[in-house]
Amino acid sequence: MIIDSEGMKKTEESSGIPVYDLMCAAGRACAAQIEKDTAETDHVLIIAGKGNNGGDGYVIAKELKRTVRLYAPFGSPKTPEALKAKKEMPSGILVRKKDIDTVLEDADVIIDCVFGFSYHGDLTDEIRSLFRRINRMRTRVISIDINSGCEADTGHCDKDALHSDLTYALEMFKPFHMLRREHRMFRKAIVVPLGLPHPETTDWMEMDEETFFAGLAKKSENAYKGADGKILIAGGGYGMAGAVMLNILGARTMGCSYIHAAVPTDIYHIAASRFMTAVYHPFYDGNYQEKILEALQQADAVAFGSGAVNMPRKRDCMDLILQNSKVPVILDAEGLRLMVHNTYLFRFIHCPVILTPHIGEFAALLNRDVSEVRDGRIRLARAFAKENNVYVVLKGADTVVASPDSKCYINQSGNPALAQAGSGDLLTGIMAACLASQPDVFRAVCMAVYIHGHIADLGLKEMSVRGFDLEAYPSIMDRLFQKYGY
Repeated sequence: MIIDSEGMKKTEESSGIPVYDLMCAAGRACAAQIEKDTAETDHVLIIAGKGNNGGDGYVIAKELKRTVRLYAPFGSPKTPEALKAKKEMPSGILVRKKDIDTVLEDADVIIDCVFGFSYHGDLTDEIRSLFRRINRMRTRVISIDINSGCEADTGHCDKDALHSDLTYALEMFKPFHMLRREHRMFRKAIVVPLGLPHPETTDWMEMDEETFFAGLAKKSENAYKGADGKILIAGGGYGMAGAVMLNILGARTMGCSYIHAAVPTDIYHIAASRFMTAVYHPFYDGNYQEKILEALQQADAVAFGSGAVNMPRKRDCMDLILQNSKVPVILDAEGLRLMVHNTYLFRFIHCPVILTPHIGEFAALLNRDVSEVRDGRIRLARAFAKENNVYVVLKGADTVVASPDSKCYINQSGNPALAQAGSGDLLTGIMAACLASQPDVFRAVCMAVYIHGHIADLGLKEMSVRGFDLEAYPSIMDRLFQKYGY
């Protein structure tokens, strides 16, 4: 389960376990895990903060059965529970400030217990200097719960936050742990259970192969074409026929059996010669309304914008779809660029809208700097989704999906093979197919994002990262369909 800092606080409070007992449980559990992850001969240095995370460090120092030293850069603890833990720690292991340089050099393992999941703000000059030194060393680091200098809920990390080889997530993963590929603060995170009761529900969606197929309906014995949903793909233009063809490829990957494609007449012959089973609605300046409305009336989900840079009447086409659709509409690529400085229009749209920006496109929608968006991706995606009543799929190494009702998903599938032109167009087609067959919009979008990455992960068993062929998607997915009896 994934939980944010507020949810973790409530979980601890509702457990009925006194704070000191929780601290002891966390310290003992971490000490037991450290015993497994380090050698008996390792010299361990614990760096303990002034709060209850530092208190965990004092308990760890008491429980470890090996050479242990503890350094408290802020001095004595500030909470009564941590102070009590300090008093129960063996004597003679505290490191004085003047000796820290020598002890650091002698340490084989450093245990980071400085800040916990409530950390916000900036590092002091003294702690920044200490963290910089540790980060330059090759000493193995284990962080307890959250790497010190990082925020649990946003993934924001100070430039001098502590890097670790291992991070122990206490009881449950936090959003920070799900963003490893973005911040790269640790090599691996594992959950250390404390025996706390978990909440029945959470705003944080999780997805794996079994969960994906649990949300995907099988075709019934008396199925007919279109029984699993019909989609409309509207996009493409001169010089960009490949984008809309990748939309179709994505939909075919999911086994979508009825695909409508509204494309400009100048690329119709290109698309139709590659995908013969799609129903095409070629249009030009004079008949775009007739053709798009004709296809829209039959669709259970719509995707607009891929490769539409040179599409004739592209803004009119998008407006026509958004004004008339009663089913979910995905806005991708050019569809997103057409909404820059026009996001107020979302309040007048009455169908579910899914936006699929990468960081640069989202920064343009928000009129903010790219670095600011990258640093606050979860917070900004959730805020934008709620304010504009849309679903945001903020693409990246750890794609973030945010819903209008504050639900969130941080994708863990995928790899650098997807860092190539066309992978986003493929996702749009996959998503349209999922939306046509799964009535829960948020679940459908999360399913699409997950399977898009998961297929790429499976593909690396046969292909290289550099030579990964997106056209292999249907064959890889077909093996999954066979595995689960679809």
